[in-house]
Amino acid sequence: MPSFDVVSELNAHEAANAVDQANRELAVRFDFKDTGARFELEEFTVTLQAQVDFQLKQMLEILKLRLGKRGIDLACLDVKEPQINLSAARQQVLLKQGIDAESGKKITRLIKDSKLKVQASIQGEKVRITGKQRDDLQEAIQLLRGSKLDLPLQFNNFRD
Repeated sequence: MPSFDVVSELNAHEAANAVDQANRELAVRFDFKDTGARFELEEFTVTLQAQVDFQLKQMLEILKLRLGKRGIDLACLDVKEPQINLSAARQQVLLKQGIDAESGKKITRLIKDSKLKVQASIQGEKVRITGKQRDDLQEAIQLLRGSKLDLPLQFNNFRD
């Protein structure tokens, strides 16, 4: 029985490259010279550090530009509120990965409501969709691509 998996994954190497490029851009920009502004990547959390709030906004735009150019969908960004004190400003940006239970339920509900001849089941951080015909699975992929979910989806492990 044909099937495929719906996942939401990030390429950690590309994310690290994007953060490195953003740090290099900060080093050469005139308005950030000698300010101590920098990006730090730990796991899937990017920490923006600057002296004042408006620099954080500029840094966030630089980060989005670099992530977009490296092929990372910006829908995976979860921007937290900035933490500002007298000497520094910090902001965390989480790179969301995986399909949580709520999003998995939305995907299965979308598939079931579409009346396609496929079944969807949640399996950890992915959703497996099975059907009797390849054409039905391709219709399900088109349905999910056209839907307005707030996370980037990839389709892998297609089996006949």
